[in-house]
Amino acid sequence: MSNSGNVGQEYRLQSGGLITRTQTLGFAFDGARHTGHPGDTLASALLANGVRLVGRSFKYHRPRGILTAGSEEPNALVELHDGARREPNSRATTVELFDGLKAKSQNRFPSLAFDVMGVNDLLSPFLAAGFYYKTFMWPAALWEKLYEPVIRRAAGLGSLSGKPDPDSYEKATLHCDLLVIGAGPSGLMAALVAARSGARVVLADEDFLPGGRLNAERMEVGSLDSSDWAAKIAAELRSMRNVRLLTRTTVVGVYDGGSHAALERVSDHLAQPDLHQPRQRLWRIIAKRSVLCGGAIERPIAFGDNDRPGVMLAASVRSYLNRQAVLAGKAVTLFTNNDDGWRTAFDILAAGGKVEAVIDPRSAEDISHLRARVGDVPVFSRSRVVGVRGAKGISEVCFVNANGREIRLETDCVAVSGGWNPAVNLTCHQRGKPVWNDRIAAFVPGSDVPAGMRVAGAAAGSLTTHGALVQGSEMAEAACTELGFKVSRSLVPDAEDAPVSISPLWHVTESKSRAWLDFQNDVTVKDVALSHQEGFRSVEHLKRYTTLGMATDQGKTANVSAIAIMAEIAGQSIAQTGTTIYRPPYTPVAIAAFAGRMRGREFKPFRLPPSHDWAKEQGAVFVEAGMWLRAQWYPRKGEKNW
Repeated sequence: MSNSGNVGQEYRLQSGGLITRTQTLGFAFDGARHTGHPGDTLASALLANGVRLVGRSFKYHRPRGILTAGSEEPNALVELHDGARREPNSRATTVELFDGLKAKSQNRFPSLAFDVMGVNDLLSPFLAAGFYYKTFMWPAALWEKLYEPVIRRAAGLGSLSGKPDPDSYEKATLHCDLLVIGAGPSGLMAALVAARSGARVVLADEDFLPGGRLNAERMEVGSLDSSDWAAKIAAELRSMRNVRLLTRTTVVGVYDGGSHAALERVSDHLAQPDLHQPRQRLWRIIAKRSVLCGGAIERPIAFGDNDRPGVMLAASVRSYLNRQAVLAGKAVTLFTNNDDGWRTAFDILAAGGKVEAVIDPRSAEDISHLRARVGDVPVFSRSRVVGVRGAKGISEVCFVNANGREIRLETDCVAVSGGWNPAVNLTCHQRGKPVWNDRIAAFVPGSDVPAGMRVAGAAAGSLTTHGALVQGSEMAEAACTELGFKVSRSLVPDAEDAPVSISPLWHVTESKSRAWLDFQNDVTVKDVALSHQEGFRSVEHLKRYTTLGMATDQGKTANVSAIAIMAEIAGQSIAQTGTTIYRPPYTPVAIAAFAGRMRGREFKPFRLPPSHDWAKEQGAVFVEAGMWLRAQWYPRKGEKNW
């Protein structure tokens, strides 16, 4: 660790962000040395250093770059650490940077830049959705000798060391009156209202910094910068004896009786855990009531080669800019079908960056209130991106304008926003079914959420900051009143409350090359059409036939768009088509976390008979007999077995 500045970080702004610039952290990616700062994630530090290619996709081994800024990331999966501590499939977007961090790309051979398995992409016509149901059928004698070994070697992402895990893990239990899941605007407000009423509150958030989108936006809440307001409320909550604030903690499952599973990453952000400090802790949180404030996940728009490094979600571009002071590109093109996406252009310009163009499929009248805020940046209404040029990064974007003319622009980043999907996953863990909401063009929680749970903020479809604050306060007040606490209504601070404006666009039909939906499992728009053509009309059949949403990210950025496209093909509404539901865990959990300290001899304690010590002195060989450890036989000198 040193105290130097932004050496080598050509995409880092000279000011701004929530990072500690006075300290410099060194890290390595695929052996190349880079630098970052406390407050960076591995993803933001890679972007700051100009690293765009970070991985390869599962089936076709296509080049992959960073897409998001959160746990929904499907692309930037890396291996961390060396030796026995090797950890595959870690999301670079959630890995906190520390001095000495070593990360490697995966699913490539011999290198990330030159992956011989990229030949799979050339064979894609033979590897379409469901190909494994139609191939390797004959001759049967080759299955065990050839087909299965080849498939086994090609399958999987990343690899374990094969050595015993040197880290320790813990399991613990918490009881509370109210569990608040997510520390964004609605979560902070819900926790504050409940805590002031005297309720025992647990506030859990997967990030290391409470605030959610408040840390990623340029806006004011209660006359303070949104990140400052979040820090102020978090500080007040930490000071209260009836509040337990769990950062770096993801609620991964909801079960009967108000029981919740939550994974706390206790020391993953440290180069070396302290003595007796566990790596992770699996909490069982038993709550009388809960408020889900898990936010929403931005979705992409499918167009030709939209999986290339340099194509990112607009909100993630904004997040890296405002939170870590990193520009995702030197000439960013925005492609959005909603007002929120325009925020990315506003923020880039305010930070001194360059916006090459704004491309919006809506009419000029629909976006007239936004154009003035981007100055002389070219704005193309009734236009759609049809493709990009570049393989391991992009150099050009191609779009068709209102007249159907194809236009090309030089750009190194395309920021895409297709709208927002409320994070409904936890509401499904007891068979709850989300319902379609036309106003925001997304699925929202239905009425069959888990018992005792309320949903607030963006997770409930309230996509404005003020609306999230109001809902968080109201849901906490209702829950605490049910529990018998006297609630004094808290004054909700002023915040942005612009109406949601979106014109749904799921894919660009004019695209000539493949348009991608599931970036990790290589599912395309064409695969969805093929699934329907071959008779798989249910969303559950679509999921299994194409492997849509079956990767480590559970399709958080892919499922809704694919379902909408399926509805288009079937000639029915999205509500009629329905949706798949989600199972726990919400994000992947290390198996060792479920075991806790119950490993090796501690996995199952033995009962010892009164004669045990005597038998041990006589050299007995012991055998497990149910829950007992009993002497099996007594070898004589020179005997090895009986």
